[in-house]
This record gives sequence, structure tokens and C-alpha cells, in this order.
Amino acid sequence: MAQSIAEVLNSAVKQSHWLLNATFEDVDQELANRPAPGNANPLGTAYAHIALAEDAVVNTMIQGKEPAFATTRAGRTGVDRPMPMPGMVEGDMGEWYHRAQVDLEVLRPYAAEVFAATEEFVAGLSDEALGRTIDLTFAGLGSKSVADVITMLVIQHCDNFSGEISAIKGVFGLKGYPF
Repeated sequence: MAQSIAEVLNSAVKQSHWLLNATFEDVDQELANRPAPGNANPLGTAYAHIALAEDAVVNTMIQGKEPAFATTRAGRTGVDRPMPMPGMVEGDMGEWYHRAQVDLEVLRPYAAEVFAATEEFVAGLSDEALGRTIDLTFAGLGSKSVADVITMLVIQHCDNFSGEISAIKGVFGLKGYPF
């Protein structure tokens, strides 16, 4: 039986979340906040970036509601300062990466809530809803369908950061990907 577009996207979202979490699983509090060499981002803020960005993309850009980090999780994301995001929070992203500190005991449950909510939301989308267009010109991306936004700003974004986290762990002499 053929899968719907939402089923395919949801499978990809779940796989991306699995890879990110499996890659990040052995990162402890000290390692999460350890400065990475050169211009690389610390592991903790790289992981936090995915959760915070996905919260904003799925809740605000796609659903038109407030993100959890501004409502049910306000002040409880595991990051000591807001992450800069176009159209939402002003600031320098590079500075944020290198100055923000994460608390993994709070960040991991927040990320798990964001990821579970995304998976539930994507699983319930119709083909019509996936075809709806979203204006992302504020971020320099033009107009994209919901399916494209999920592909680019959730799945590919998560996968890219899994690679970044894996590489940074390798620089620290640790195993990156879980396989």
C-alpha cells in the first residue's frame, strides 16, 4: 500500500529526530558547554538550536501560533538566553552559540516535547494542508509549501546538525554518529 505524503514526511521527521538524539545521547553537561575548537559551535547550543528552531518553525511559521518556548516552556528550555531568530528574536547568532549555556536536564525534555509535537502534527496533515504556501521572504527563502518547509527547516536542518554534532564529537576524540 502506498504511503501518503504526510506518512513519508513523518517517517523522515522521526528518523531525523532519532539520528540527532542517538548522536547526542552520550553528551554530558560538561561536554555540552565545552567550547569547540576554532569557529565550531559548542555541542549543547547546536542541539538546542534544533529544538528551538523546530519549535518556531512548526508552531509559528506553519501553524501560526506561539512557540512552546514563549508559552508552556517559557523560561524552561534549558538555555540561559533566547536564540536569535529572524522576525522573532533579535541578536547575533554566532555570539549566542558561544555565550549561551545549556542545562541538559531541562533541554532534553524540552526537545523531546518539541519533537513529539512535530511528529504528531505532521502525521495529521492532509495533502491539501501540505500544499499550503507559507511566505518566508523574511528569512530569504521566498514562498514555500508546508511540505517544503518541513523538508528544509525540520528534516534537513535536523540532519545537518546531526552531522555537525558528530563532527565536533570527533574533534573531541569521541564517536560521532551512533553507527
